[in-house]
Amino acid sequence: METINSASTEKLREFRSQIERPGMRSIIWIIFLTLLILWGIYALYIQISGGHVVTGMRDNVVWGIYIVNFIFFMGISYAGALISGTLHLFRTSWRKPVIRMAEFITIIALFIGPLYILLCIGRLDRLSFLVLFGRIQSPITWDVIAISTDIFGCLIFLYLSVLRDIAALRDFTELKIPKWRKKLYRILALGYTGTQEQQVRLKRATDIMAGMVIAIAIIVYSVLAWIFSVTLQPGWHSTIFGPYFVIAAVYSGTGVLIIAMWLFRKIYHLEKHLTRKHFINIGVLMLVLAAFFGYFTFSEYLTKWYGSQKNDEQLIHLLMDKYFILFILSNYLGVLMPLIVVGIPKFRTINMITITAVVVVIALWINRYLIVVPTLESPYIPIQDFRPEWISYSSTWVEWVLTLGGLAAFCLFFTLGARFIPIISISEDQDRKGEIL
Repeated sequence: METINSASTEKLREFRSQIERPGMRSIIWIIFLTLLILWGIYALYIQISGGHVVTGMRDNVVWGIYIVNFIFFMGISYAGALISGTLHLFRTSWRKPVIRMAEFITIIALFIGPLYILLCIGRLDRLSFLVLFGRIQSPITWDVIAISTDIFGCLIFLYLSVLRDIAALRDFTELKIPKWRKKLYRILALGYTGTQEQQVRLKRATDIMAGMVIAIAIIVYSVLAWIFSVTLQPGWHSTIFGPYFVIAAVYSGTGVLIIAMWLFRKIYHLEKHLTRKHFINIGVLMLVLAAFFGYFTFSEYLTKWYGSQKNDEQLIHLLMDKYFILFILSNYLGVLMPLIVVGIPKFRTINMITITAVVVVIALWINRYLIVVPTLESPYIPIQDFRPEWISYSSTWVEWVLTLGGLAAFCLFFTLGARFIPIISISEDQDRKGEIL
C-alpha cells in the first residue's frame, strides 16, 4: 500500500524548503546559536579549571540558577508530554499543527535540563558513584530513575508519532536530500507501508504510550517536587509542592508552546496551518492554568504567613524586601496578564497571546528562582560568618553564559529537528483513517 496520498504529497511539496538545504537565514541562525553554545563551553572550562568559586554559589547558598534552569527545563518537558499526550488521546480536531511542537519541546528539554545538575557537581569524576553506590532512600536517586524512565518513554512516543511521516519522506522521490538522510529515513521507517494492519497496530501502540507519558510526567515532576518538600527548609517543607510543581510545569510549557507556534508560523509561513483558533485554544488552557497557579501560590504563602513560624516569617520578609519586584512580576503579573488578555475577547489576538506567553515564561522562571535562592538565604541555623558574598547569592557571568548556552542548545536542536521531520504532520489522512479503524 502506498504511504503517500495526494494530500500528503501536497504537504510534502509545501514543506520541501523546510526539509531540504537550509537557506542563508537558517545558516546564519544556526551559526549564531553554535557560537553561543561555544561561549557556554568556554564558561564551562573556566568553571572546571577555576572551581565553583567562579560562580555565586557558596557554603550557604549551595544552589543557584543552575538548579533554577534544571527545574524550568524539566517543567516544560513534562508540560510538552502532558499536552501532546492529552491532545492525542482526546483526538482533538485542531491538535495536528501543535502536537509535534509539544513533542519536540518534551524531548529536547529532557536532554538539556539534567545537564544543569552536572554543572552543580564539584567533582564530575565521581558522577559514576551515583550509579554504583546510590541509595534508594535518597530523593536524588528517585529523580535519576524517574528522569531516565521519562526520557525512554517520551522517545518511544515521539518515534511512534513521526513514523508515518518518516515513511512518507522515504517514499517521496521529489525530495532533494543527501543519500545518508534517505538511507536514515529508510532505516527508521522499519518497513512501514501503511497497510491496514500496520495502522491499527501503530494506533494502539501510540495510544498506550500517550497514556504512559502522561502518567510518567505527573509522577516524575512530583518526585522533583518531593526533593524540596521532604527537606526541612523554610519555604520547601510543604505538602502541596507536588501538585504545585505540576501545575507550574504545564503552565510554563504552555507558554513555551505558544512562543514556538508564533516563531514557526512567521519563519515558515504557516498561517493556514496555525490559525488564530489554535492560539486562542492554547491561550484558554494557559488562562485555566494561570488560575490554578495563582490559587496554589496564594495558598502556599498564606499558610506560611499565617503560621507565624520564625523562619517562615524571615523568608516572607526577605521576599517582601529584597525580592519584592521579582515577587510581583512572578506572582502577580505572571498570573493576572493571561486572565486579562485571554479572558477579555477583544485582547485575544495572536500577538497579544504570544506576548502574554513570553511574560508567563519569564514569570515562571522567576518563580523557580524565588523558590530556590531566598530559602537558602534563610537557613534554620543562624549564619556565623556575615560576609555579604556568603549570606547572599549573586550569579556571575559564568552562570549566565551557561544559561544562555543551554537556551541556545534548545533552540538549535529545535531548529535541526524541524529540518529533519516537518513541524506539521504530513500524514493527516492516514491519521484520520487510523482513528476510524
